[in-house]
Amino acid sequence: MSASSQALERATRLSFTPGQIVQELGYDTDCDADLRDAVVEIIGSDLVDLDFDEVVDAALLWFREDDGDLTDALVDAISPLADQGVVWLLTPKPGREGHIEPEDITDAAQTAGLRQTSTISAGENWQGTRLVAPRAKR
Repeated sequence: MSASSQALERATRLSFTPGQIVQELGYDTDCDADLRDAVVEIIGSDLVDLDFDEVVDAALLWFREDDGDLTDALVDAISPLADQGVVWLLTPKPGREGHIEPEDITDAAQTAGLRQTSTISAGENWQGTRLVAPRAKR
């Protein structure tokens, strides 16, 4: 099934490329199916899950306020990540159930050893925050 052009446009902003291995964490029925389909279309393969035990190029982490500890989730997300890998933290937009305040994302990212580089609209209900290891750690 082909993703919509709007979903492909949003997924393109995530900077994934064909052949990358993208691990998806925190999936639930409220996730943006169109965005997921578009990412799969761009990378040319299915997303891998938590059971995948090899190095991944990127992580797509869906996270809501009641999902537990964000720092722990970020540490889990970076564990299999390649040296130049990125974590895309997808959280509900402001005003949506499960929204996480920006300062909470910043604090959790810093504690996990990550740096926030950008935030995008990743769908009608989701925003994406790009997190990377600081250059000194790469």
